[in-house]
Amino acid sequence: MERYGLVVEIKSSQIEEYERIHADVWPGVLATIADCNVHNYSIYRYNNLLFTYYEYHGSDWAADMAKMAADPVTQDWWKITSPMQQKVPDAAEGEWEKRLPEIFHTD
Repeated sequence: MERYGLVVEIKSSQIEEYERIHADVWPGVLATIADCNVHNYSIYRYNNLLFTYYEYHGSDWAADMAKMAADPVTQDWWKITSPMQQKVPDAAEGEWEKRLPEIFHTD
């Protein structure tokens, strides 16, 4: 299992709507997340920053993320949520969410 912590900005004008739709995420999106070996998926907000945490339990992260990106329901969800967000300034080329290094963990 590998833990992921990521950060992306949310546009101030979109915070309320983003939180509203995440209170009732589409079942197809949730099924795809699970089907792609992602567990304990959480999103936190601090002002205009969204912090995402999840645990990946698969053996081929790139293949599972490609599978998620190819899912039509997830694509429709992202058409709604992606315009609400923007990259943080130091996100790498091709990186939407900035992956953060894990500094500390305990079980």
